[in-house]
Amino acid sequence: MSPKPNARLAVDIGGTFTDIALDYRSSLFTAKTLTTQEDPVRGVIDVIRIASANANCPAEEITAVIHGTTLATNALIERKGATVGLITTEGFRDIIEIAYERRYDQYDIFLDKPDLLVSREDCWTVPERVDANGKVLLALDTSKLDSLLNAMDKRGVESVAICLLHSYLNPAHEIALAELIRKRRPDLSITLSAEVCPEIREFDRACTALANAYIKPLMASYLNDLSIALAAEKITAPLFIVTSGGGMTTLETATRFPIRLVESGPSGGAVLAAKIARECNIDGALSFDMGGTTAKLCLIDQGVPQRSRQFEIGRAARFIKGSGLPVRIPVVEMIEIGAGGGSVARVDGLQRLAVGPDSASSDPGPACYGLGGEHPTVTDADVALGFIDPGTFAERRVKLYPAAARVAIKLHIGTALKLGTRQGAYGISQMVDESMSNAARVHAVEHGKEISARTMIAFGGNGPLHATRVAEKIGVNRIIIPLNPGVGSAIGFLSAPISYEIIRSFYMRGNDFDVDAVARLFAEMEDEGRAVVQAGAPGIKLEQQRLAFMRYQGQGHEIEIPLPEGKLRASLGKEIRNRFDRLYQQQYGRTVPNVDVEIINWAYVAATPGASLRKVATAQRKRRPRPDSKRKIYWGQLRRTLEVPCHRRESLRAGDSIAGPALIIENQTSTLVSPNFNALIDRVGNIILTAGKKTRAKQR
Repeated sequence: MSPKPNARLAVDIGGTFTDIALDYRSSLFTAKTLTTQEDPVRGVIDVIRIASANANCPAEEITAVIHGTTLATNALIERKGATVGLITTEGFRDIIEIAYERRYDQYDIFLDKPDLLVSREDCWTVPERVDANGKVLLALDTSKLDSLLNAMDKRGVESVAICLLHSYLNPAHEIALAELIRKRRPDLSITLSAEVCPEIREFDRACTALANAYIKPLMASYLNDLSIALAAEKITAPLFIVTSGGGMTTLETATRFPIRLVESGPSGGAVLAAKIARECNIDGALSFDMGGTTAKLCLIDQGVPQRSRQFEIGRAARFIKGSGLPVRIPVVEMIEIGAGGGSVARVDGLQRLAVGPDSASSDPGPACYGLGGEHPTVTDADVALGFIDPGTFAERRVKLYPAAARVAIKLHIGTALKLGTRQGAYGISQMVDESMSNAARVHAVEHGKEISARTMIAFGGNGPLHATRVAEKIGVNRIIIPLNPGVGSAIGFLSAPISYEIIRSFYMRGNDFDVDAVARLFAEMEDEGRAVVQAGAPGIKLEQQRLAFMRYQGQGHEIEIPLPEGKLRASLGKEIRNRFDRLYQQQYGRTVPNVDVEIINWAYVAATPGASLRKVATAQRKRRPRPDSKRKIYWGQLRRTLEVPCHRRESLRAGDSIAGPALIIENQTSTLVSPNFNALIDRVGNIILTAGKKTRAKQR
């Protein structure tokens, strides 16, 4: 009897499109549909039906469903979550208002503060106190709990976050308080800071617990509805949810800690880009994911995306740290801006052209969709410039109306700025490209990285179309467009491991290092982490990683230090001190002599083994393929219309070489080869774009 086929299905919900990648019988089937904003589950089921029909894959042969979504992020940014309340230690009611006790821009007298998730009126306190060592100084007093809950009822609180002082060391009071509240209010959603973020720094922990509480009812309802809908389709395979750190977790864990999903969709793109970087032996890469609503950029070194333990939501000032709501979760470090195909263009009060960050999304969508959108967007500009073939857009599931795009641009941009329609469209395109280029520069500078020497890996519905233009602005000379780039994040999901990361705060000085205490801490963390991962991958040998977050005594922030593999030895304290000094020297150019180190946090990561890699060799040039057609595009830099060759990507073969300007068209996106770029198809079908001598195009 032949073995059952292993069909793995990955779905990514974006602000504009819902994408799917189905790996079935050693073939990859992809599809893309408009996101159904009023009912995202319906869009997921629609796209699953399309891909399953294309692959002729029965529901009972699907062995895993992997899902990533921007719903958690959108709910936080658009403030569409639950009405939340905060319970904290008596005397600390104003912890959210006080924050860091500083301004993120001290010279801006008109500074906008981050929009908090909870008002002071929705913060309550209980008498209790635990000290910085976890010792109970004042027992929990719940004598006034009923009046507190009645006050919550009057305020319409639907979800509560409990964040008591130093509960990361001793969570007993939080646990006891939660148990009493569940008995009195069984329908109230509860988040404990000691579970969602058991780390030092009270404000960050409170914000993380509040953000989790804010989206928990919404995400629980959505994930439950999705499970029911999959079962109705006779798909009984386990459902895994992609986390912000680029791994997968179980449905139960995702429901408890939905804050870990805030960068769920974008992290899949970073996983894909990292995999391509390893396959192509690229030491330094820049992941460029431009979709319908946002653009995401991520630095990748030695095949590993940059990661962080802190993330800011809804920054009041786009590029200024500290202007957003901090949450402490494992996350792929990337910069995300409102620059996608649906980003709306306008002329502001100072008669300046502005693009984004608001998006037309899928409803009503860009003007060219013909679904009611009236304002011009980036997609409208690309259609007016001739870069998009209306006959192949979005697998022909979305009909485009180029005349509507031109009308919207002329009415809202061209007339106001006294420009022609094509110049207005060119201005929109230039503005969005410059926004993305500036974001890439800022992101690189913040991390002390050089960007021009990197290889850009571009994907997303609009990434290949804008890649060469963005690359020119930031000085990148090499770009890789992978196969099926229009659904890149969904494909990345298929490579993501099932993983779980745990952080614990446990203060220790280097001169007083206690290896036995560290071993006990990691034993507890390992039991918890392995249980979560093995719930989704029973019987699989797991990869493990242990980390320490260290700093010199008196410093304010830590750097991440990997611990040695295997059994923790008595010499561990000396080993990690040496590792810390070496890494600190690399990052800052010097060490601090005669100063002890402090270990603030410890981390444990459990994960299933990563996907196998295929090493890709660059193909040698063999031929220049004949174009399938020609198309007129408006090239704004020359203020001329160019007639360029158009190639269908599926007809290209390894070694095919194409000189720019040209368009390489596929069902889910198009790649624009700018005049000073050349394209080469490598041995596995990637498009390699390389900056070179400008070529002459037929002009009209």
